Amino acid sequence: MSSQPFSKKLRSDSGNGLFCATSVLSHSDHEDSAALPSTSKGNADKLSSSGTQIKLLTNLFSLGVPNHWRLFQYHVDFNPSFASRRLKTALLYSHEDILGAAKAFDGAILFLPHQLQNKVTKLTCNTRKGEVVEITVTMTNQLPPGSPTCIQFFNIIFKKILKSLSMYQIGRNYYSPSDPVEIPQHRLMLWPGFILSIMKLENQLVMSADVSHKVLRNETVLDLMNNLYSRVPPDRFTDACEKEVLGQVVLTRYNNKTYRVDDFDWSTKPTHTFQKKDGSEISYVDYYTQQYSVSVTDLHQPMLVSALKMKKTDTSNTPRAVHLLPELCYLTGLTSHALSDFRLMKDLSLETQLDPQRRQDRLLKLTRNIESNQVAHAELVKWGMRLDKQVSLTGRIIPPEKIMMRDNMYQPASAADWFRDTRDSRPISVQPLENWMVLCSRRNGDLTDNLLHTLKRVGSGMGLDMSYPKMVQVEDGAASFLRALQQHTTSDLQLVLCVLPSNQKDSYDVIKRFLTLDQPVPSQCVQSRTISKQHMLMSVSTKIAMQIICKTGGELWAVEIPLKSLMVVGIDVNKDALNKSHSVVGFVASTNSRLTRWFSRCVIQKTSSDFADCLKVCMKGAIQKWVECNKDLPNRIIVYRDGVGDGQLKFVVDYEIPQLVGSFKETRSNYSPKLSVVVVRKRCTTRFYQETNRGIQNPVLGTVVDSEATRAEWYDFYLISQNARQGTVNPTYYNVLFDDNCLKPDHMQRLTYKLCHLYYNWPGVIRVPAPCQYAQKLTFLVGQSIHKEPGLELASTLYYL
Repeated sequence: MSSQPFSKKLRSDSGNGLFCATSVLSHSDHEDSAALPSTSKGNADKLSSSGTQIKLLTNLFSLGVPNHWRLFQYHVDFNPSFASRRLKTALLYSHEDILGAAKAFDGAILFLPHQLQNKVTKLTCNTRKGEVVEITVTMTNQLPPGSPTCIQFFNIIFKKILKSLSMYQIGRNYYSPSDPVEIPQHRLMLWPGFILSIMKLENQLVMSADVSHKVLRNETVLDLMNNLYSRVPPDRFTDACEKEVLGQVVLTRYNNKTYRVDDFDWSTKPTHTFQKKDGSEISYVDYYTQQYSVSVTDLHQPMLVSALKMKKTDTSNTPRAVHLLPELCYLTGLTSHALSDFRLMKDLSLETQLDPQRRQDRLLKLTRNIESNQVAHAELVKWGMRLDKQVSLTGRIIPPEKIMMRDNMYQPASAADWFRDTRDSRPISVQPLENWMVLCSRRNGDLTDNLLHTLKRVGSGMGLDMSYPKMVQVEDGAASFLRALQQHTTSDLQLVLCVLPSNQKDSYDVIKRFLTLDQPVPSQCVQSRTISKQHMLMSVSTKIAMQIICKTGGELWAVEIPLKSLMVVGIDVNKDALNKSHSVVGFVASTNSRLTRWFSRCVIQKTSSDFADCLKVCMKGAIQKWVECNKDLPNRIIVYRDGVGDGQLKFVVDYEIPQLVGSFKETRSNYSPKLSVVVVRKRCTTRFYQETNRGIQNPVLGTVVDSEATRAEWYDFYLISQNARQGTVNPTYYNVLFDDNCLKPDHMQRLTYKLCHLYYNWPGVIRVPAPCQYAQKLTFLVGQSIHKEPGLELASTLYYL
């Protein structure tokens, strides 16, 4: 019986040829975890067999090491001991005749690609002051290439390789400032770069490489401050600067480093002095001139303050900070205004959203540079490594799904076809809209009448019977809208439709808070600008009608779900925008066998972690709702957990899954449904390409990869469930952490793909299963606009769409 969370201990179910995980996990903090099975399958047990085979190319490159290769780990002691890591390294590396050319030292641990003659090696050397230092090198471990320590070590080696290619680290990625892409019409600059990591896959060690871009603005903090000074009153200038700049990440181009701005020091100027390490005093102006040959022009600007991270070698607990000149700090990233600028984002996407062929060319150029650069190549050779060919593999294409409406069934070729078929067909179920209210500003009265007329036309084709609503017109402004809602909203209203005069967030937030917390009624907001475009009004009205149907308890479409008595759950966790120490947990569960009706619960935790403390309460509520709708308990439950990284998987197994299991016991003592928990990851760096006669292209919709690019110790697969109209498609990565349902891999993959068709806010296939996307929409609404837990009055409707 294994205590490891991902150990393999499988038994064969001879009745159906399935493999069920039955080994036991134990964790002293959770009494329920003793009943949890292990989650991994053997390599052959997680492979699908249905569908059409397809040859794929990846962004993975084999990393070759000899079969006998080992990394030897040594502990190093110095006598007498001292703190300087630089001196320790210099003294140790002076014994190259014994240690060899390839070595890595972090101040305490030494790594070598070969074993020293003795387990304990004594070395002696002298400092410049003539002091004798004894060095004791003791072997502590020898590690195979696939061990976690080796993987971490290889990543460090490749960081050195990228530095030798004149690339700079910003965050976790590396960028090339010597090859910038200018977008002068928007005062932007892009640094091309790469996301690089070493991974141990099923049968080999690989380098994963993907293209990245760093967006830089050709605007300094001082430029921004001068612009603010011309726009705001003098008494509000400092507050305006702090509001705009604090928390921003800036780049200092004289050393290509990034800093987070934590404060302003308004009393310190560039002409003031500071103390250098040697104790001498120097002004900021002179320092930048001597150190970086940079001239400072504005001698009256204040200083920015950035808190530095504490180093492990720091003996003092005093926080460290650095002063920066606004004139030399360039802003990074995009403002909210820039993100809403269609032309800017379009011009930016032309450079950042690379199609598969351009992306492939960039990757091949990187590997050629590594091989041709003498320093980079020598670094690989001295550690006994080599960069081999690009990994190719075989995937499978899941058959397309048929979309079921009330009276017909179709197989849409595109999102446009799906949208048209939805408009021209009757949804599965629609509630008549008999008691509803429309709220708009007085100046948008004509636009609103036009919208209602078009909505009625569209609704009649979709089977949505709409009575004329109660019309309320008010003056512009959030306060006016709130007063009108307080006066006219009653609990028996089916829906409130609000036409907003602008995109100001405060008006939207006020409306959503009132109609979610104070008087829970489903609501739909639309901007007047959106409905003012006559040529798009029919399309906009169709989307609004679809949302109205969902928010009033209707069902738009379905796909065939062979499993009976199946509940599907989506869980997502996000930060609250107002209070970063609070997390918003979204929990969405199906309440019918067609997986077209949903129960939702949102809980705000007073913790900054990304783990859910409230799953037991949420699951008990979902099961109770299922019983109300189906008069019986669900036999199978499959949970899709979004937003979990590799390092957090064990915590999910040890902490979240026991809550789910515990909720079953508290529902009924003998209740034990079959449970599966699948982690969903949208942000994976692995990419897949299809080689065709027209070159390298995106794989087709429904492509699955469950071998070679997956992990040997996990039950995992990749699924491409979206079309990329521009750039390279992103696969979604699924890791089955817990599997008591014992579905065949074909069935688990097919069910996951089916769920990607059931998101009612988009007539097409989406990247993640519908319950995950619903949970994400719920946490976004609460975390950005409401900031409190919604009441359960709306829990059975998709009010957050």
